[in-house]
Amino acid sequence: MVTLTRIYTRGGDAGETSLGRGERVAKHDLRVEAYGTVDEANSVIGLARNAAGRTLKNDAHRTHVDTMLARIQNDLFDLGADLCTIEAKGGGTALRIVASQTERLEREIDEMNAELAPLTSFILPGGSEASAWLHLARTVARRAERHMTALAAAQPVNLEAIKYINRLSDHLFVLGRRLNDNGASDVLWVPGGAR
Repeated sequence: MVTLTRIYTRGGDAGETSLGRGERVAKHDLRVEAYGTVDEANSVIGLARNAAGRTLKNDAHRTHVDTMLARIQNDLFDLGADLCTIEAKGGGTALRIVASQTERLEREIDEMNAELAPLTSFILPGGSEASAWLHLARTVARRAERHMTALAAAQPVNLEAIKYINRLSDHLFVLGRRLNDNGASDVLWVPGGAR
């Protein structure tokens, strides 16, 4: 468990930060960029939760959506911990994203998608406020995934973590459709429609 008695330490004033096991790296290090972007996605999901809580009328549906998003926010802290802890030589345990977390996202995607009409066009971000925030969270998750795969090309990264972030963006997309009246309020792309 984490106990914080001071918020600022002055340890980053020279442009470096500490990873999970104390290694010092530049604040622009690929690993820091990856878990920082995961944190950004988590913040946007918090805005989506707030919007969904205010606007969803059905109590059971509101609770279900909030429960899914709360689990995802907790998972994203797990993912940040995973990314900021390089596997130590000689072992030691580190918090890692595991297959069951990705599988849960897949089950939820399948359950939500079963109630949606098939897509006939790409969707423009928008519709309900909650859906718009989920689309923003989805794009931030995709950026986190790009940072994570760039990091994985240079350093060890938990493969399940990459699977999780990939599935998360799909989950946020499908949930965004669900919160747009099961897709009825989706804003569809009309190719060349603004000419």
